[in-house]
Amino acid sequence: MTPKLRIASITDEFTADLGPALDAMAGIGMTGAELRVLWGKNIMDLSTEELRRAKQLLADHGMEVISIASPILKCVLPNAAEIDARFQHDVFASKHTFDDQPRLADHAFDIAEMMGAKIIRVFSYWRTVEPRQTYPAVIEALNWLSEKAAARGLVIGLENEHACNISTAADAAEILAAVQHPNLQLVWDPANALCSGENPFPEGYSKLPKNRIVHVHTKDCHIEGHKPIWGPLGTRAVDWKGQIAALLADGYQGWLSLETHWSGPNNSKMDASTICGWNLRGLASA
Repeated sequence: MTPKLRIASITDEFTADLGPALDAMAGIGMTGAELRVLWGKNIMDLSTEELRRAKQLLADHGMEVISIASPILKCVLPNAAEIDARFQHDVFASKHTFDDQPRLADHAFDIAEMMGAKIIRVFSYWRTVEPRQTYPAVIEALNWLSEKAAARGLVIGLENEHACNISTAADAAEILAAVQHPNLQLVWDPANALCSGENPFPEGYSKLPKNRIVHVHTKDCHIEGHKPIWGPLGTRAVDWKGQIAALLADGYQGWLSLETHWSGPNNSKMDASTICGWNLRGLASA
């Protein structure tokens, strides 16, 4: 069962204790890691000593750091419409505000360079009841971030996130068309698009510029009363077989990275992510 695309995970989907997370990931055959929460802290808040410890553990496990899964632009946009209260705000131990964003960006670039990562994952501000009104501010921020990333040889990966203003493939395609900078690319998350009311594959995916998909997050759910019910990868409403086949046909060469979300049969993140990790390996090998 050899994956046709490389497989990875956000490490804290297994556990925030990095060593055991990497052990489990390596056991599945994953060779890439995304860094978000380590030892109970957001990646942006780790000390230099903790970052060095993480780098050594990753090297010891032969893991490539793909992305710094930062909380950049996962904050309230000042002077925008009120926040859409329907969506849960997953902050992952981050409490940074709009005013923190320039400092966060510089620090994220420093961490990426230290870890050898090429992608800085960003968002589009917490979703308001009038998301399109935020687009000028989102475009301005993404242009600014892309210029800074270009100067350091890095890529800004905008994730479509159902709790943020750019949530679907249609939204993402519009923003990518407005920001033609080569250092802005897309972290495509089909399940997030599903949560936003879009059929991610084939309809959503068909709208995307394929050459600007830099990374893909994998998780699965179905919707009940506008609420996502998370489950084992490949068993719910996202057509992962079709999506992965289309990525391969379109020449995608990036990673498939696990972002489990499911709580598992025993309310154990480790169990849930181990099950989903093996499902991911199977889907990537089909």
